[in-house]
Amino acid sequence: MRATPLTLEQYIASLEQRKDLPWPTAPKIEVVKAKAMVVQLKLKAVLWTVYGTLLAVPTGELLFEHPMGFVTDAAFEKVIKEFKMWNSMSRKPGAPSAYLRELFTKALTNLKITGGGEARSEAVWDDIVRKLMQKEYTYDVGMYGSQDEYAKKIAYFFHASIQGAGAYPGAADVLSGFKNRRVMQGLLADGQTFTPAQLQHSVRKQDGNFSLDDVLKADLVILSAENKARKPAEALFKAAAKALAGKGIKPGEVLHVGSSVTRDILPAKKAGFRTALFAGDRASLAATGEQMKDPATRPDLLVTELPQLLDVFG
Repeated sequence: MRATPLTLEQYIASLEQRKDLPWPTAPKIEVVKAKAMVVQLKLKAVLWTVYGTLLAVPTGELLFEHPMGFVTDAAFEKVIKEFKMWNSMSRKPGAPSAYLRELFTKALTNLKITGGGEARSEAVWDDIVRKLMQKEYTYDVGMYGSQDEYAKKIAYFFHASIQGAGAYPGAADVLSGFKNRRVMQGLLADGQTFTPAQLQHSVRKQDGNFSLDDVLKADLVILSAENKARKPAEALFKAAAKALAGKGIKPGEVLHVGSSVTRDILPAKKAGFRTALFAGDRASLAATGEQMKDPATRPDLLVTELPQLLDVFG
């Protein structure tokens, strides 16, 4: 037994060292034909969208199920084997993945109903683990930690099995660049509890010394799963504005960066934030010509590469 359980960050790193686990790779970036537009602004804070802006993932957003069912089924089978669940599962006709999918779908549906349309992935897996424990299921506490920590690790394992992820080029440079300019940074994103750890792990492949804790303010990490609301829900942006106000920062001194006009730019503008559209990947970019012309939806800045945002300081 280990002296202390693995942290989530350590667990993610340990998975990558293993040769027995195949992982989907990060998607290939599809360059967009667009011209960057950067103007100088007086900023005190930057709030980032994660998936589709800092991290490249298929479809540009984090999924609970892959569009191709067999990929999700393969992920369920992988979870069953990795976490030794089969002996505590009901012996129903059909593949083991079908039974786990049934448990997963029920838990996810119930959480979405009670959570306003959003669910915490680790809560889904905690529900499943509790049901398995009724049939004498156990796990290695020394390695995984408390049941809550265990559920978080299963959640990451499952999501990483259906979606490859990788930091966009220049992510480490721009995050460190804003830090060096003494600009507060946070996340305002659709994401899960494991999202910051996944982001740090990916960015460290660009800069081995990168530390998300040194870059982000913990109380400016506003994630959908923890706030029971997905973008473009007004509640998320109100939570961000309240956290910033507590630091004496006005909405007009904040830049929100995202890749979707509807989910990121429009609600940010309504909250009074300045906005930047990341148009560096066709897979995540969601903007029409009409939206780019309309003052109500047009972003203040448009970048095709993340480090271009540093030009906002001249």
